[in-house]
Amino acid sequence: MNAAPDEPRRALPGLTAAALAAAAAWGIHWLVPAIPLLTAAVALGIIVGQLPFARTALTGSLAPGLAVASRRLMRIGVVLLGLKLSLLDIANLGWVTILTTVAIVLLTFVGTIGLGRLFRLPGHQPLLVATGFSICGASAIGAMSGVVRAKDEETATPVALVTLCGTLAIFVLPVFWHPFGLTNLQFGHWVGAGVHDVGQVVATAQIAGPAALAVALVVKLTRVLMLAPMVAITSAVERRRHVDPDPAAKRPPIVPLFVAGFIVAMLVRTFIPLPPAVLSGADTLQTILLAMALFGLGSAVRLRTLVGTGWRALIVGLLSWVLIAALALGAVELSS
Repeated sequence: MNAAPDEPRRALPGLTAAALAAAAAWGIHWLVPAIPLLTAAVALGIIVGQLPFARTALTGSLAPGLAVASRRLMRIGVVLLGLKLSLLDIANLGWVTILTTVAIVLLTFVGTIGLGRLFRLPGHQPLLVATGFSICGASAIGAMSGVVRAKDEETATPVALVTLCGTLAIFVLPVFWHPFGLTNLQFGHWVGAGVHDVGQVVATAQIAGPAALAVALVVKLTRVLMLAPMVAITSAVERRRHVDPDPAAKRPPIVPLFVAGFIVAMLVRTFIPLPPAVLSGADTLQTILLAMALFGLGSAVRLRTLVGTGWRALIVGLLSWVLIAALALGAVELSS
């Protein structure tokens, strides 16, 4: 009888820890702007998850709140992400760029699932790695994991991989900028089409100037737009796979509520003029929620387990990273 009223109380310690971690990640980003805030949040979660004295709390008193952060707050953050997207900005890219960006997402998604199965990754890991690398990093993994009801252990490894490879991209892609003969705008296009997380895109593209950063963000957000249909299709497939003879059994919704919210937010941004203060506030709230969620996901990573049994996942992640970078470079050449 008292379980429901007790839930917020049980979640409070974990939510507080996630909020403090988000504040710490902001501090790191403020001190070192090259480190994206969300990347810092995941990294802090991973670091805390390796501390022996912290594991008892992570699996005990903090667990309910961290679960709320990594699932519910993640979904709210994804809804608010829709307010970054204007269909008009995407249309201004031109059909060649739009179509090649969609093709990059689909080819990376299918190719990474194939690699995951080839290397026999367990459970939902092939799907989650493919989602993170092809669409928008750890936030996409969190969204997809909620639909397929993946276990925290299945989600932790893809989050660690997409964080690792996205962080590497910040340092590796600029090295090839001039050797590949790319202009500033072409470099921005390459970054937007090939780097995973929005924060990582900003950190990588900003060195080429504001115009390149603007191109990178619009291309990147075009990839983010693919999150809604990909999650909705996966949800529909899950419904068909989990046909239960018990009519009372719970099945995944045809379109998850947070995906519908994401679409509504995108349409609002496109057709309704919103004051800059509203957009700025929504962006700040979205960043806070995703930082808390990603800390929760990162805290479930166990590096000893990852090193001991995750070498196949590491190979899949690195191959997927090379695949999307190559496809993105090809798209730049086609669009030029």
